[in-house]
Amino acid sequence: MIKLIDGEIYRILHKKSMYIYFCSLAAGYFLLAFIRSGGFKDESVVSDAINFFNFLPAIAGGFLFSAIYTDDLNSKNLISLVGFGVNKTKIVTAKLILTVMFGTVIFALAPVFHYAVYAVLGSTATSGMMTMIYAVSLKYLLTTIAFAALSGIAVYGLQRTTFAIVLYILLAFNVIGSMIAVALKTFAPDLVNYLISGITDRIFAGMINAGSVTLLIVEYIIYVIIAGVLSVLVFYKKEMEF
Repeated sequence: MIKLIDGEIYRILHKKSMYIYFCSLAAGYFLLAFIRSGGFKDESVVSDAINFFNFLPAIAGGFLFSAIYTDDLNSKNLISLVGFGVNKTKIVTAKLILTVMFGTVIFALAPVFHYAVYAVLGSTATSGMMTMIYAVSLKYLLTTIAFAALSGIAVYGLQRTTFAIVLYILLAFNVIGSMIAVALKTFAPDLVNYLISGITDRIFAGMINAGSVTLLIVEYIIYVIIAGVLSVLVFYKKEMEF
């Protein structure tokens, strides 16, 4: 599996479109911040990070999901891996590990970039503000990983690129989550806390209030493991389409 992960890292790092996309995203955010910099307040550093990072699972995570999960479908590389005898469980696990790795890099750099933009425009953050911003970034990193794991079920079960990407985007923009939450509130409101959004919200609240998040992290990990197991099961049941 290490060779598989190494090969995927090499492939993704050599995608020119990735650098163009993220540079364009950074430039767009700087331009947006510059346009409204006249209205910055002390709390803008944190409040704007909360508003901006809310879209990262879709605009940054969406690209990662496409690069890590669906590129293999378009290039038929998934068929090649299975044809060469690579274990399907290893493939699913490797994709999830890659999502964690690349997601961690992006969501670790996002607060630094956010701080740098605001510093250039004359508004700096205190250590307390940066702690809050990193907590927000961690929350959305966790949602990105979970959404990718859930959408992976569609990747391996249906092997349709468009459907998998649409499913991920709907999850990332909380369309599906909101619909499920509305339904649950009518007959089982307590279960809303056990949706991915509910779990990550509680983890975030625990971090900023210096509370214990150990059990919440366990809940989250179980969620992701279940999604991974389901991906493996549907992958083994689905015939590869040559």
